[in-house]
Amino acid sequence: MADLLDNTIVKEVRIDDSIKESYLDYSMSVIVGRALPNARDGLKPVHRRILYAMDNLHLAHTAKYKKSARIVGDVIGKYHPHGDTAVYDALVRMAQDFSMRLMLVDGQGNFGSVDGDKAAAMRYTEARMTRASEEMLRDIKKETIDFIPNYDESEQEPSVLPTRIPNLLVNGSSGIAVGMATSIPPHRIDEVIDALLHRIDNPNCELNEILNFIQGPDFPTGGIIYGKQGIVEAYKSGRGRIKVRAKVHIEQTKTKEIIVVDEIPYQVNKARLIEQIDTLAKNKIIDGISDIRDESDKDGMRIVIELKREAMNEVVLNNLYKSSAMEQTFGIILLAINNSEPKIFTLIELLDIFISHRKTIVIRRTVFDLSEARARLHILEGYRIALENIDDIVNLIKASKDGDEAKAGLMSKYNLSEIQAQAILNMRLQRLTGLEIEKIEKEYQELLPFIANLESILKYEDKLNAVIKEELAEVKTIFSTPRLTQIEENYDAIDIEDLIPNEEVVVTMSHRGYVKRVLLKTYEKQNRGGKGKISGNTHDDDFIESFFVANTHDTIMFITNRGQLYWLKVYRIPETGRTAIGKAVVNLINLQEGEKIMTTITTHDFNDDKSLVFFTKNGIVKRTNLSEYKNVRNNGVRAINLDENDELISASIIDSNVSELFIATREGQCIRFKADSIRDIGRVARGVIGIKFKVKDDYVVSASAIKGDNDKLLTISELGIGKQTTAAEYRITNRGGVGVIAMKLTEKTGKLITILSVNDSNMDLMVLTTSGKMIRTPLESIRETGRNASGVKIINLESSSSDSNDKVAFASVCNKEEDLGENENGGLLE
Repeated sequence: MADLLDNTIVKEVRIDDSIKESYLDYSMSVIVGRALPNARDGLKPVHRRILYAMDNLHLAHTAKYKKSARIVGDVIGKYHPHGDTAVYDALVRMAQDFSMRLMLVDGQGNFGSVDGDKAAAMRYTEARMTRASEEMLRDIKKETIDFIPNYDESEQEPSVLPTRIPNLLVNGSSGIAVGMATSIPPHRIDEVIDALLHRIDNPNCELNEILNFIQGPDFPTGGIIYGKQGIVEAYKSGRGRIKVRAKVHIEQTKTKEIIVVDEIPYQVNKARLIEQIDTLAKNKIIDGISDIRDESDKDGMRIVIELKREAMNEVVLNNLYKSSAMEQTFGIILLAINNSEPKIFTLIELLDIFISHRKTIVIRRTVFDLSEARARLHILEGYRIALENIDDIVNLIKASKDGDEAKAGLMSKYNLSEIQAQAILNMRLQRLTGLEIEKIEKEYQELLPFIANLESILKYEDKLNAVIKEELAEVKTIFSTPRLTQIEENYDAIDIEDLIPNEEVVVTMSHRGYVKRVLLKTYEKQNRGGKGKISGNTHDDDFIESFFVANTHDTIMFITNRGQLYWLKVYRIPETGRTAIGKAVVNLINLQEGEKIMTTITTHDFNDDKSLVFFTKNGIVKRTNLSEYKNVRNNGVRAINLDENDELISASIIDSNVSELFIATREGQCIRFKADSIRDIGRVARGVIGIKFKVKDDYVVSASAIKGDNDKLLTISELGIGKQTTAAEYRITNRGGVGVIAMKLTEKTGKLITILSVNDSNMDLMVLTTSGKMIRTPLESIRETGRNASGVKIINLESSSSDSNDKVAFASVCNKEEDLGENENGGLLE
């Protein structure tokens, strides 16, 4: 025992060094042997072993299917020292049309679904190779690739496949190794091959030339890629991110709209997506969805999302993209193994690696074919000599004691090689017939140019490239498919506004803050004095407070009693029916507690040649350049500084065409003064005095921006009396005066409600009452009177409502609708 210890060599090893070395070995084993694809054939070891095992089982695409369990058994028994589940899962994925852009396994049975359903057990399913996998294995028996020992060195397996298909780019790959990951998206085979052909002809071409052929990834599940910048960045550096959205279309049913999802982003589970959308709808994270169901069948995907009547499909769709898996970010990492080394490649590098691989395969195949052809030619030359001297050779063989003596005699007398002599001795007598002699001569004459062609492939680079290009073109012809994934140039340019028609709508807001939009054509004209049409149901303690006509693409500026300004696009207001209540505006803009919207105005832009003029209840006027309000903020901005006992009443946009301002008070006073008497001041300034009040409790009710004497002013009182008067009737005074009488007020007129500037007589007047009634009547039906007159009845309040206290709340003008016909009573048809 002591002698044994004396002869033992003891080596000290630090435990941390030992762990590092062991972990590094493990890491490289995972990286090279399991998780990452080879840059040449695009396969991980498990996929390569599956295809090779199927080839050895003679499972061509025309062969009978064989049980998946048999294939998996061969793989794990001969090549893959891991669990059968891992092998079967890999086989299943290669047979799924929603996972592979070009399927490599033809499966029969249940191989799973896009809903995440698992495949049936391998004892139930059957499989065989597809034609594509045959192309990946073609020429494997011609010494085109190196074979390596399997895990127990009892078998040989290919280190890489001699693929004709650029599989790494066509089918992509994903995997997580130790300290690194790969995420290569699939591509359209036509585009990849066109890029390879161009690269072969132009080995120094740049990426921008390749992008003329490869548009971007092409996922088997389709979808839409938004933005090419991420694609270009990934192809240039090996890393990038792209946005992939579901492809949808809108259908109109009898009562509502539905969103139909036709394609979903790659690797998204359809069943989970439906469950996610349903949860978002139930939790009110996404408003406007009434139901969701899956109507997919063998003809394709169809997810139906039913919308509520008041919902806007564009807004709902945008929220779905934002909050659900209908939009995914796909991170591209072009990482693969080349020469046993993991590396992140550029697109051009991957193309070059495949071209280099094909050159190696073609050269090695050519060398093999040339060797075989030369060997055969050598034998045929011996046959020719034998046929020319057949009688003498027969006699020589008959006279020989044994085969060795005959062989030696042939070699000596006719200068034949041992191989030739043996081949002559092995000839059957049938080969001596005239037909067989012709066949030998024909084969000999055909081999000569074949050998010359093979030699030229090895000698000339152009000839080698021509062969590669010809084979790639053949692959393209066989496997050509249309593009599945649509690519949009710029993600930032995709705006929900682009999907929305620009049309005129009526936006109404109630006293309690319910807002809605209705198509303008919903309201048809009536004669002056008519009863009007209900414009919206309201709560018992609510009434319609304001409305205006706008286009869906306009921006609405909401200005509150505190002088705060908020922004909202008109199309983001829910579209409803004429009688609907609408949606609370607090759900659309971030109003603070105690704030009340006092005025709303619309604009197409925020040019600095325009100004925003504010009018307060106490007669203060302030003018600020409109461009100061262009930076939209969720919490709004301060529009005007108000005195403690003051509040905002109205605001207007003015430009170079507007020369005057007009202010009216509840007690029927008004003032007209030059707009340039007020200069632009800062956004948070207070302003100057616009009008002084003649009566103690008087206050401003409306204000207008006018061009001059020719403008017409429409005056309306709270009891439905109105008139048109030219601006010339109201003399221009200095800002800050008490002004002149705007309307003769009596018990029949009530107090003044508003004075509107009317620049186009070919318009309609729309009037709203506190009970929610609305009437539309041509402006020309309201006669023009003097400044101090009362006017004519515009709306019959007694007959329009059972409430005897019903009064006019607000009024506005809108464009005419010329396409509505009159009914027999002089009204308008619905």
